[in-house]
Amino acid sequence: MQNQLLYTIQNNVLNQEISKNRKAILQPLVVYIQKKVNDKQTINLNFICTHNSRRSHLAQIWAQFAAYYYNVQDVNCYSGGTEITALFPKVIETLSHQGFQILKISEGGNPIYAIKYDENSLPIIGFSKKYDHSYNPSSEFVAIMTCSQADGGCPFIAGAEKRIPITYEDPKISDGTIEQTEVYQQRSVEIATEMMYIFSQIQVN
Repeated sequence: MQNQLLYTIQNNVLNQEISKNRKAILQPLVVYIQKKVNDKQTINLNFICTHNSRRSHLAQIWAQFAAYYYNVQDVNCYSGGTEITALFPKVIETLSHQGFQILKISEGGNPIYAIKYDENSLPIIGFSKKYDHSYNPSSEFVAIMTCSQADGGCPFIAGAEKRIPITYEDPKISDGTIEQTEVYQQRSVEIATEMMYIFSQIQVN
């Protein structure tokens, strides 16, 4: 694991408090993952937001890391949107600052990034895509709605076994302000804290 990432986890994430109300919101995903573990089935998590540019990527990346950190096996994390835009550069900058190793492997209007949390881990591939893109699972997955717009605008997710809303405020509200860096870091830590909590609750065999 990268030293800076370990520092972020130990000093900025694991010491955060989660309210009872938020834990209740997170519990359905804990239950879903635990059942998959008990049944020895692959766990496919697809985090969905409108543009697949900020919150859904943060959730995907932190969830994949949390599964690794707590040694929950056979977890595949994905993300998608109701439309295609691009992975917002400030998200990449924030994750890099917090300790992820990031390589841009494709340029253009919708660049592709390889994101690693450990030198020997498979990279997480980050780019904006629709939730039903061929890169994502077509069945046997849970759809986790990370924004209320996508949750309300997508009443049906084809192939999803379950749909769970775990929504976050869009850090986009800070774009163009002097608070932008702080807001993105705070949102990343908030999402990391909740993904780490979810996987800390899983009992592995």
